[in-house]
Amino acid sequence: MHLDELFKLDGSVAVITGGARNLGYDMAEVLAEAGCDLVITSRTLENAEASAEKLRSATGRDVLPLALDVMDNNAIEPFIETAWAWKGKADILVNNTGGGYGKSASHLFEREVDDIVGLLQINLMGSILCTKFIAPKMAERGSGKIINIASMAGMIGRDRKMYERAGMSGQPVEYAAAKAGLIGLTMDLAGLLTPMGIQVNAISPGGFGPRELPDQFVQDYSASTPMGRMGRDGIDLKGAALYLASPASDYVTGQNLVVDGGFTIWH
Repeated sequence: MHLDELFKLDGSVAVITGGARNLGYDMAEVLAEAGCDLVITSRTLENAEASAEKLRSATGRDVLPLALDVMDNNAIEPFIETAWAWKGKADILVNNTGGGYGKSASHLFEREVDDIVGLLQINLMGSILCTKFIAPKMAERGSGKIINIASMAGMIGRDRKMYERAGMSGQPVEYAAAKAGLIGLTMDLAGLLTPMGIQVNAISPGGFGPRELPDQFVQDYSASTPMGRMGRDGIDLKGAALYLASPASDYVTGQNLVVDGGFTIWH
């Protein structure tokens, strides 16, 4: 297989939850540039449509924007049905929904129970349910690739002093639990689904920025990373996503690809 064929995705369809912004948008863009048509989601249809128009203009690919709130368990199966029916298939699922939930307090002692449950729903349960409803369809075709977006937070304990020095609340412990759950889910799903022709892998990003992060945090984080910087939006996650979605990774399953500039090897 020649180099251009290893990363070619012409005729493929990728479903990317949370694909309307930040790292989700970056992954959507690179897969579209490689030839994928896309289904992308945001919590509001307006945001999904705005990003879809940008992607169409930039790549020339078909893009279907859909609203999806993974807090609503009953919305996930209809979403998958709509996404699949659009082109009659989905070759790639990127489970990218995630983020914070609830009040600003991050310390376990101060977190509301409902906020803990909500964060787990967004960062873990949504990915499980999207996979539950799309994997049988992929299995019928005998092929598919699922990429779970985890985090280095699911691999190491974090030094809260870095957040405190910058006047930040940091991420609550259930975020780490959810992301560790995604890594475990990836390995066991690969054991279940790979014999059906479906590869399952994860990407664990480190910190990306600076976005609107305090200068103190960016400096401390960068100093704690062998590469001396944070990940760059629009650049540093694209290669990993393309690799795991493309034929280049056809003999790879059950793996967690860490994209963190080496942060975890120092911790």
